[in-house]
Amino acid sequence: MYTTINESGQLNNYPTEPEMYYAAYPNQEQQNRYALQGAIATLFVTAIILISCGVS
Repeated sequence: MYTTINESGQLNNYPTEPEMYYAAYPNQEQQNRYALQGAIATLFVTAIILISCGVS
């Protein structure tokens, strides 16, 4: 485990924080892929709900 010591000699065992960076906005191809994944997930959940209603 990595630790740091401040100027007064106190031990700090919290992790050092990495540098922040900003996320890039998804391009059109990625947006289309996310929309397709959402549509597939919606169909999957709908099918599960309909099957569970039909079984009971």
